[in-house]
Amino acid sequence: MPIYEYQCKSCGHEFEAIQKLSDDPLKECPACGDLELAKLISAAGFRLKGGGWYETDFKGGKDKKKNLAGGESSETKSEPAKPDASKSESKLAASPAS
Repeated sequence: MPIYEYQCKSCGHEFEAIQKLSDDPLKECPACGDLELAKLISAAGFRLKGGGWYETDFKGGKDKKKNLAGGESSETKSEPAKPDASKSESKLAASPAS
């Protein structure tokens, strides 16, 4: 439900009221009782109800995790390339001896 702001033209009292969109605007000031209330124009106000919203509420599956660090996941990491000893030995054997 929207939160509306009102101000009394008579006494200057300002307050907020939670109302349905279909409700009529308030007319009587709760402070002085005059029928001089005016609805103020302000930024939209709203309330979030419930347990809260979390990033994990809408994930695709159990095992899919977002990597916040920007690196690869442990499943997709590859081992660093190790030099092949047999290739280096064959190069030495093929070179002419001086």
